[in-house]
Amino acid sequence: MDNSLVNAEKEVLVEMVKLAQKRGLEGSKGSWKDFLSTYDRKLGPSLSDPSRRPVDTLVSFLKTFSKEEDLKFFAKILQCYANRKVVEDFKTKSHGKESPEQRLIRFTLEHPQYPLDYSFPSHEEGWMVTKIRQKSKFTRSNAMLAVDCEMVLCEDGTEGLVRVCVVDRNLQVKLNELVKPHTAVVDYRTEITGVCAKDLDETASSLVDIQRSMKKLLSHGAILVGHSLHNDLKALKLDHARVIDTAFIYKYENQPINRRPSLNNLCKSILGYEVRQKDAPHNCLDDASAAMKLVLAKLEQGLDDAIPFVHDDVPENEMAKLLLHRIPTDVSIEELNRIIPGEFTMEHQPRRKARGEYYSALAIFRNSQEAYEAFENIRGTQGKDSSGRSQKSVSFQLSTGAIASLHVRKMAHDDSLGQVSSRKRSSQVEEISGDSKKLKTEEKTEDKEMMLDTNQCEDHMKEIERLNAVLSQRDNEISTLHKIITSLTRKQGL
Repeated sequence: MDNSLVNAEKEVLVEMVKLAQKRGLEGSKGSWKDFLSTYDRKLGPSLSDPSRRPVDTLVSFLKTFSKEEDLKFFAKILQCYANRKVVEDFKTKSHGKESPEQRLIRFTLEHPQYPLDYSFPSHEEGWMVTKIRQKSKFTRSNAMLAVDCEMVLCEDGTEGLVRVCVVDRNLQVKLNELVKPHTAVVDYRTEITGVCAKDLDETASSLVDIQRSMKKLLSHGAILVGHSLHNDLKALKLDHARVIDTAFIYKYENQPINRRPSLNNLCKSILGYEVRQKDAPHNCLDDASAAMKLVLAKLEQGLDDAIPFVHDDVPENEMAKLLLHRIPTDVSIEELNRIIPGEFTMEHQPRRKARGEYYSALAIFRNSQEAYEAFENIRGTQGKDSSGRSQKSVSFQLSTGAIASLHVRKMAHDDSLGQVSSRKRSSQVEEISGDSKKLKTEEKTEDKEMMLDTNQCEDHMKEIERLNAVLSQRDNEISTLHKIITSLTRKQGL
């Protein structure tokens, strides 16, 4: 490791020292501050910030470690940074020389959400970092593998890997394994995963077994493909730099960059079929194959075309609901009844995580019109969620006197609600139109004037909606940047 330390950039050495401090690691000269006391008798530990120390001092401290587990830990950090450098070089130097597959890698790496989603705690115990060799044959490989994972909810509030599937470019199955979660399971999510407790017998693999299999599959520089692939990599505890994320390489027309298409929507738009029917369980193998097909379709049909944004059809009984989310756990269901106007029943939604600061609930009304009116009468700051549905941020006072806040969201996009209202209005018109077919000249004139006024109002409303969409996009971009900064700051241990 000595040569790697000497050749490492200062920012890498600084992070290694900070992480050694955070983990309480000690070399032959003790901890970082102990080392400084003997190495620099003039300043000693009074200047303990590694970033303010010269490279020689950092290297000398790191060379005091000899335990195998410590050396493996530092080697993993060095490999992460080496991979990152290869990726950065690829982004800046590959233009004009890249294959279509490599161009999709670059599209993924250049997506604004990439630094946030793919910033993994790879140095932590249990993570595996694949090695990227700088040889041209390795970094230019166009071999592709698609992966999809299913996760269950564990007792400690984390998500555990329960199944993993991998297919190659020809959709041949390379891996299809059930996995024993790392700790006790509180919810198998059978309706989603299709897996239950009895499926996990003694033949189920461990996470370490799966990591070894993945390492072997990726050993020759294969590109890893997936939809929202970062979630699968987190479940696998696998840091692999050559990735294509189908949620990043496809984009909607005239929509903010952070609005990512779902796998099912992409399959309907691009492949002409649904990967699964509504409320049907996920099929890990189908999802992995779908991601690979989407990449192949992108390669065949062109790389730059956007897809039309189509809202999912929402049943009318769903439109009769409002979703209350990000409700602090110390706010009771009874308190919520004071916030929402109208007559409704409140239904508590189970939390996805065993532990958490928030929960969700549904306010269920008799029909969509009552839900619409209740939303309009709620006092709060109106905006849009990440999918473009209207929601309000509401602050209120609890019976204890404390101030709390939550979000209230419609179940459908506003144009879907408009279509339902239009259908209702047209049916009402049909019922009473028998005696209203003849119109007087004066009424026609008035109607024309009203239509002109209405058209002007609609134009103004469209302009307001457009400006609101622009503001919402800017807010999302600012929020994303804040998240990236926070994530990188946390990763640096600052």
